[in-house]
Amino acid sequence: MAGQAKQKNKLLVLKELFETQTNEEHTITVAEIISTLGRKGISCERKTVYDDINTLIDSGMDIVTRKRGHSNEYYLASHIFQTEELYILADAVASSRFLTKKKSGELLKKLQSLTDVYTAPSLERKVYVSSRVKAFNEKIYYNVNAIHEAIRENKKLTFRLFYFDIEKHQRLRHDGYVYKVSPFRLVWEEDNYYLVCYCEKHGNISRYRVDRMDKVTVTDEQRVQLSADDEQIAQAQLSLYSMYGGTEKKVSIEFDKELMNAVIDRFGSKVICKQTTDDKFVITVDVQISPTFWGWLFKFNDKARITAPPETVKQAKKELAKISALYK
Repeated sequence: MAGQAKQKNKLLVLKELFETQTNEEHTITVAEIISTLGRKGISCERKTVYDDINTLIDSGMDIVTRKRGHSNEYYLASHIFQTEELYILADAVASSRFLTKKKSGELLKKLQSLTDVYTAPSLERKVYVSSRVKAFNEKIYYNVNAIHEAIRENKKLTFRLFYFDIEKHQRLRHDGYVYKVSPFRLVWEEDNYYLVCYCEKHGNISRYRVDRMDKVTVTDEQRVQLSADDEQIAQAQLSLYSMYGGTEKKVSIEFDKELMNAVIDRFGSKVICKQTTDDKFVITVDVQISPTFWGWLFKFNDKARITAPPETVKQAKKELAKISALYK
């Protein structure tokens, strides 16, 4: 009976053999296949191996045949992901602050299983990122799953929020108050996940960092339906600039020409730029005037400044005065 079970698994073993042990530089012959299967307790003849290879090809596997002397050799020409695609995915996993080191390691192992044993080690070397601050909250992964479930099932969520005190200990906000919200969007921005939702505590559209949530639970209650106005507010919350409740304004900002890349990163390649001098240009865009916006603008020091409207220029001076006052 055991021998029969192994024979039934022969195709699966052969499929795994091609996926993990072959590529264009590492081929295998029928004789080597028979020997490998034999070590696993699976006996077979050359004809059945040919038939099995054709079955795998018919199932969609990209198995290539080429000559090695007087014999044929075989290899899997393409996996689900190209190696370059796996490098990109692995880089994202390794460098993401959202994922803990443990979770990054687990996902990396799974990515390595999607390629052959010869490529997998180079994939691991590819994703090393030094001095990267990683997330600490192992529950983030499950928080995201719960949020997606609630959105998909049209249900409300409950959770608690925590913060770090001066001694870096986790403390629950508002004595462990349980927030009840209607979730609508998950936003990935600035290497963090944010939940855009209708919060019953505040009675409006709010935004919370997912890695600061604890005990995220899907309830049996149907989530609230957004009005047209609420839907517009929720859409605005997709931008990090709006998370502190800033008001939207059309502003003109002048930049040194060396900051063009930063402007495109923030506003996209379709932003209209007007050259003002040989080394400066100005853009006019709609932004949420909030602490996050000021933080983004001021990081460019004297290479960026608001030029209009006058009230926003005045507000910028006030914000800078606050900072300056800290050093008097």
